[in-house]
Amino acid sequence: MRCSPLTRIIPAAVAAIVSWPALAAQGGDPDWPCIQRKVPELSLGQVWTGAALPQTAAGWSKDAAISHLVTELAARRVPLPEAQQKIREYGDSLPEAEKERRMTMLVQGLFDHMNRERSVVIAGIARYAHAQRDMAAFLRQEASAVDALRAKPAADPNELARRNDRLMFQTRVFQERAQSLSFVCEVPTLIEQRLYALVKSIAQTLGDR
Repeated sequence: MRCSPLTRIIPAAVAAIVSWPALAAQGGDPDWPCIQRKVPELSLGQVWTGAALPQTAAGWSKDAAISHLVTELAARRVPLPEAQQKIREYGDSLPEAEKERRMTMLVQGLFDHMNRERSVVIAGIARYAHAQRDMAAFLRQEASAVDALRAKPAADPNELARRNDRLMFQTRVFQERAQSLSFVCEVPTLIEQRLYALVKSIAQTLGDR
């Protein structure tokens, strides 16, 4: 039986699927597919090098103005220089007697909010990777089934073409998802870098007194 061009493409396409689990096992965690090291949660000391925050900082979520500012500054759609400018403007607007208390509340708020956001992203990456691993196993089984069908002298060419086309489509979806994952893997690092930059701006604002 003469094989279609798509049938001859299958081995190369499936090779990418076969290699995927090895990449997914980096760091010893089968659900962590990223090159970046998995750090489920940050510690405040990683981003704040000043004195221990006062107990009042923990109440940031009860302050409507601080809560609103935390949400605004954490949003990555807001350019970092603009967010840093907002921090400076907010600090300049505070009475000197209130500045340290409210700015340290802002530090705690940004840390709590962005660390939680980062953890949600990491959990989502793990779920995404788990689904990819399951899909890779399914595609390997389907590729073997197509190869077995192709080896039968009496195989229906229409059935072979249909299953071949479906396998190729599913493989393309898998590969596109794998490519998207490489971009998603950057998000936890981007959140961490933004958090560090924002907290540094707060420290500088407090140091300007």
